[in-house]
Amino acid sequence: MTKKGSARAGAEKKKKKRRIPAWFELILLLATALVLSVVVKTFLVQMFFVPSESMEPLFVTNDRILVQKVSYWTGEVERGDVVVFEDPGGWLGPGPELTPLQEALSSIGLYPAGGHLVKRVIAVGGDEVRCCDVQGRITVNGVPLDEGDYLPEGVVPSTKDFKVTVPAGRLWVMGDNRNNSEDSRYHQDLEGGGTIPVDGVVGRVWAIVWPLGRFEIIDRPDTFSQVPLQVKDSEKAGG
Repeated sequence: MTKKGSARAGAEKKKKKRRIPAWFELILLLATALVLSVVVKTFLVQMFFVPSESMEPLFVTNDRILVQKVSYWTGEVERGDVVVFEDPGGWLGPGPELTPLQEALSSIGLYPAGGHLVKRVIAVGGDEVRCCDVQGRITVNGVPLDEGDYLPEGVVPSTKDFKVTVPAGRLWVMGDNRNNSEDSRYHQDLEGGGTIPVDGVVGRVWAIVWPLGRFEIIDRPDTFSQVPLQVKDSEKAGG
């Protein structure tokens, strides 16, 4: 057999060994990638769009934020966490109707589906949260919060007075841009008295990921680590 004949026979033998068509391999790879993206979105991380100015200066409208869910697998939602949560009912109006393509992209976290909000957790179940003390500060269990790290310059903690004991399994949440945030303060006439259910929390905001120039890891402010608050937590756990 000549070299050409030998090469042709070898090529034909290789073709016979190919059992899966190239088009089917491509479909299989795309399906695998889709399943992995859904699993990641469901259990690990999910991207959201910031819809408004209610969390300025931390977030601005249309920032892309990455929400991680691992922290709450075994841990609790903590004061100071910035969380994304489902509308508990009556906080948002009806969202825009999505096209089939938008719904498909939304299912893998690539399009904002609406129906979610982003706020900062100020108080957790069992806390008494109040506005305001004689110095105009919000207090949690009588402990004043120094919110200068995250409130916009010149914005007071709240122009609306309130005194609420947060029920077990619920959270009191507020936007950082207090003058432009329809948060727990403004929904006290609804079920839960303005609080939201813990099981409606999607996860904790981990970072701003887009635009790249605004990339930032989101930390919990120091004011929520005050010793008196930790003592109160120990007392609640012991009780």
